[in-house]
Amino acid sequence: MSREVEVVVTGVGAVTCHGAGADTLWQAMTAAGTRLPDRPADPLARMDLPLIGLVPDPDLTAERATRFASLAAAEALADAGLDAAALAAARTAVVVGSCMGEPGANERGRGGEGWLPPFRLAAGLAGELGLFATVHDVANACAAGGYALGIAADLVRAGEAEVVIAGGSDPYSRVALGCFNRLGAVDPERCRPFEKDRGGTVFAEGAGMLVVESAGHARARGLLSPDGTPRDPGRVLRLTGVAWSCDADHPTAPRSDGEQIVRAMREALGGAAPEVGCVVPHGTGTRLNDVLESRALHRALGVRAARVPLYSLKALLGHTGGASAALAAVAAAQILRHGVIPPNVPLEEQDPECEVLLPQGEPLPLPATARRVLVNAYGFGGNNASLVLAGGPGPDDGGEPW
Repeated sequence: MSREVEVVVTGVGAVTCHGAGADTLWQAMTAAGTRLPDRPADPLARMDLPLIGLVPDPDLTAERATRFASLAAAEALADAGLDAAALAAARTAVVVGSCMGEPGANERGRGGEGWLPPFRLAAGLAGELGLFATVHDVANACAAGGYALGIAADLVRAGEAEVVIAGGSDPYSRVALGCFNRLGAVDPERCRPFEKDRGGTVFAEGAGMLVVESAGHARARGLLSPDGTPRDPGRVLRLTGVAWSCDADHPTAPRSDGEQIVRAMREALGGAAPEVGCVVPHGTGTRLNDVLESRALHRALGVRAARVPLYSLKALLGHTGGASAALAAVAAAQILRHGVIPPNVPLEEQDPECEVLLPQGEPLPLPATARRVLVNAYGFGGNNASLVLAGGPGPDDGGEPW
């Protein structure tokens, strides 16, 4: 594997509770409106808080995760300018992260009608695209989308693939929703990260997919000039760092010292912490997670931490499970492409233990000298992932200036 191989992101796609499309997501981000969760039309969802942000599609029995991933991937490929012929000519791979995979058939009715392997999204997507490709399904809980993008970067750096379609997708799951109700980890109102009186998370459906390429492949098809700079500045972004760690401490809770969370951030950042202009945090709205991540950001970013703006995506969408890091990466890409950090969904009262900057009311320009966005993702089992996307002018870890 060669760390000298440049990894770029050339296309993004999204499906969320606000509708299909990365531009639809961006419009929702800039509007900064409050969306209350839905109650699924599932008579067997017998729980106190059957709340979830549903993608606008009434059929809960269909293979929703597969459909969401397919829609998001098609958009990402179109955004990247890759058609079937271009994919067939390249060394390709498909990597999809998910918490629950495709649970619909196994949860239909009361079950007992035969069991289908739920983690078959990557193979299904590759088949739909007509690809004879490396495929990986990733199930690292709510960090799965981050791990999927890390695997994509590794495949490119190792020379195993030139183009990787990577991201995450998670649909409505009665089992997942019931488990969080039993844990007492569902907020009765909505997902409210960093709020003083937050009561837990609220899940949502969605998918985020990205096209990850080697810079050499992007250059060969005209997206980069011979010196490595984008021909259309802002459209092609660099995946400058991805890092993983594991707390290996508790089935659901992160370690209270946050050591491994900080480690993942620092490794993803390399020496570029001063160039971070925005953070898309994991920020689930649970009591422990938000405080721990806030403190970890201060350790990873140093004295700038209180001044680096956060964009809290889960306040807008809810917690999209294994898709959350991939959708956060799509949001980060949109922030870099537009050069603007949208205002957060309004906070009623920020938790004083969460000493982070959550801009309200008006968008902020992304500084030209800080065109990097840090994305964090954490999951059950102590799975931690951080990644950094970069675009626009400025130094970037010894590579060509963009």
